[in-house]
Amino acid sequence: MNNSWQLVYSSPYNYQVELAKAVLSNHDIESVILNQKDSAYLFGEFELYVLPEDVLRAKQIINKENL
Repeated sequence: MNNSWQLVYSSPYNYQVELAKAVLSNHDIESVILNQKDSAYLFGEFELYVLPEDVLRAKQIINKENL
């Protein structure tokens, strides 16, 4: 993953991160999900990343939507 992407949201549940990604997509914000969950021990989280120029707006949208 390119180092320019920045973390804006994470959750232990994939569906929550997918929902946040869909909401950001509806606002024309490109995002990617990184699965950091260990499959053997089931710890870790799913992380949602956006480009640096979208970080502030993405966080505001996520907070507004109470995700």
